[in-house]
Amino acid sequence: MGAYILRRILLMIPTMIGIMAISFLVVQFAPGGPVEQIIAQIQGQDTGDRLSGAGNDLATQGGGDDGRYRGAQGLDPEFIKELEQQFGFDKPPLTRFLEMMWNYLRFDFGESFFRNTSVLDLIIDKLPVSISLGFWILIVSYLISIPLGIRKAVKDGSSFDVWTSGIVIVGYAVPSFLFGILLIVLFAGGSFFDWFPLRGLVSDNFAELTWWQKIIDYFWHLTLPLIAMSLSAFATTTLLTKNSFIDEIKKQYVTTARAKGLNERQVLYGHVFRNAMLIVIAGFPGAFISAFFTGSLLIENIFSLDGLGRLGYLAIVNRDYPIVFGTLYIFSLMGLVVSLISDLIYTWIDPRIDFERRDV
Repeated sequence: MGAYILRRILLMIPTMIGIMAISFLVVQFAPGGPVEQIIAQIQGQDTGDRLSGAGNDLATQGGGDDGRYRGAQGLDPEFIKELEQQFGFDKPPLTRFLEMMWNYLRFDFGESFFRNTSVLDLIIDKLPVSISLGFWILIVSYLISIPLGIRKAVKDGSSFDVWTSGIVIVGYAVPSFLFGILLIVLFAGGSFFDWFPLRGLVSDNFAELTWWQKIIDYFWHLTLPLIAMSLSAFATTTLLTKNSFIDEIKKQYVTTARAKGLNERQVLYGHVFRNAMLIVIAGFPGAFISAFFTGSLLIENIFSLDGLGRLGYLAIVNRDYPIVFGTLYIFSLMGLVVSLISDLIYTWIDPRIDFERRDV
């Protein structure tokens, strides 16, 4: 097992380099970078907080024309060079990429272009919101999907199985953000009821509430986002649980247990449950990562939740590349590590699985 773990860890290195290299390459051809955004601010006579005093002085000077950037006509070439130096674009792309990877290897993600804050501090600041969504959606989906999947396996082919499968499929097909908008219209003061808050994870007076009021306030704000995300979150686990139980129920040891006089409940929960749940339990880390990221971008924006999804969205819109690449690096690394942990859980739960005998 040690050799397998070592091979997987070594394989993470070229995988991470490949992910970051492709993303970095795509960014080089994407229009509207930070330099162009500053130029647009100047040409629109809106210098804002993004421009330094020196930049403002230079912006008032007429002169050259830099064809590399749209809208740079009439701006001093020295000002364009200062902007490139400020954002690190004065170096060749390969040099910038190698420096970025070296810094990321030491978990030095630099500072945001426009927020004057380190990327790591921003990520840590936004984590509670995303963790709240990911953790509770995972708990809710497992509490629904596992009992439902078991019941569907026991009632396979019945009317209960058919109509619940229809609900699961429809729920999976409806985008969570679309359902979130519907919930806002219905229950957040859109056109009908004003029962739930429209934005934020807690109320403005959260610090003044008692401990039990804080708990109620917290879940009051989470209700609509969780409902929107849970509509499709439990579909995969439900069908996985059902199929796993059906496969186990058909095996010989179940027939033997029934022949010994055990009732269906004893057979199901005394013998089948432990074996059928192996794949579901082993997939828990991956399910958490999926719940942590899937749909969070749109849901966080719809419900104005200041989490990692919204942070990443605003970073892409503003071309804040340190945040974009920093979050991409962390998420990719987490995904690779969780994938390894899932495999190790498989071997821990079921010793019959031996990755040492398989090719990586």
